[in-house]
Amino acid sequence: MTSKPLHASQTLFPVADGCLQVGGIALPRLAQRVGSTPFYAYDRALLSARVAHVRRHLPQEIALHYSMKANPMPALVQHMAGLVDGIDVASGGELKVALDTGTDPSRISFAGPGKRGAELLQAVAAGACVHAESERELRALAQIRQETGIAPRLVLRINPDFELKGSGMRMGGGAKQFGIDAEDAPRVLGLAAELGLEVLGFHIFSGSQSLKAEAIIQAQAQTLELARRLAAASADPVRILNLGGGFGIPYFPGEQALDLAPIGAALAAALPQVREALPQARLSIELGRYLVGEAGVYVARVIERKVSRGQVFLVTDGGLHHHLAASGNFGQVIRKNYPVAIGNRMDQPAGTPVSVVGPLCTPLDLLADQMALPDAEAGDLVVVFQSGAYGRSASPQDFLSHPEAVEVLV
Repeated sequence: MTSKPLHASQTLFPVADGCLQVGGIALPRLAQRVGSTPFYAYDRALLSARVAHVRRHLPQEIALHYSMKANPMPALVQHMAGLVDGIDVASGGELKVALDTGTDPSRISFAGPGKRGAELLQAVAAGACVHAESERELRALAQIRQETGIAPRLVLRINPDFELKGSGMRMGGGAKQFGIDAEDAPRVLGLAAELGLEVLGFHIFSGSQSLKAEAIIQAQAQTLELARRLAAASADPVRILNLGGGFGIPYFPGEQALDLAPIGAALAAALPQVREALPQARLSIELGRYLVGEAGVYVARVIERKVSRGQVFLVTDGGLHHHLAASGNFGQVIRKNYPVAIGNRMDQPAGTPVSVVGPLCTPLDLLADQMALPDAEAGDLVVVFQSGAYGRSASPQDFLSHPEAVEVLV
């Protein structure tokens, strides 16, 4: 029986005495400390190192924001708040978590389609920057200002007339629920002026999860050119320009880590023209997955090793209800395995190909399909890497009423 292609070695987390170390703690001891499995563990040292890595490559003039939708765990957000220049949220609930960190509200931005009136009021009252995505939101903000006397801090989110090529998820170009179509933006800017709303700038997001530096460079160049065109149609000077993000991390066999050096060099080369065209603009990049995705692991315990007609299954106490993305049911067209290991047998050779499954009554509950892993037994710990982003919060925790996964920051 053949196994699926191997992933590149996972080198961010060290190994000692055959056990994976997370936050300097051996995985079996960490499991004891957590008190139960399954759980997510995020390594704060790796989070800090990734932010430092980005800082080294991006021009100092560009602000770095954490996109909280990637992982809204309050302790993690608190840690990130001390490292980045701002936090981007996508709901009233996320806004509360961001405010609880003590972050200056002026450094919190609120994007996303379909914001409810109560959420807009919450953001305006807090002093956060609202990224308006429709004419309805502009009119609602004008009404809030009239009723409260509080002037909204506002930028327009733009659906650009281009996309981030090769991105895992296209957030711009074509028909999208996100933002205001670029060709409609001059008219909407006029509406904002009629409503007496000051527009501080633009948020232009074309795609996410790209591993191609050249594609990101091209999209950023197009973003800067679009911002210059839109500035000419605005009654207000551009003071905020959010370039989106798009930086991806490798998940599957054959994928290579993104090289930030050429991206930073291209941005540095473009800045003189940007300063000339938009002298008051503060540029920012929002990153979520890239900052936290590789710093987290999901850990489940093997309940039993089961053989069915020659195929070996490791049945665990975790599954798609905790980690929908690893099961392949969160955006994958053709299912591929995340990097998986037996966390307490890291020094042992691969044995018979096995499938790692959860306890749910569905064949979709699959964490690894025919992977060559060390021979594991009941009690061993299965680790799913690249689990720091879009893990627990993007999964159907209540499905079949199994216990929830714990989260820890170590």
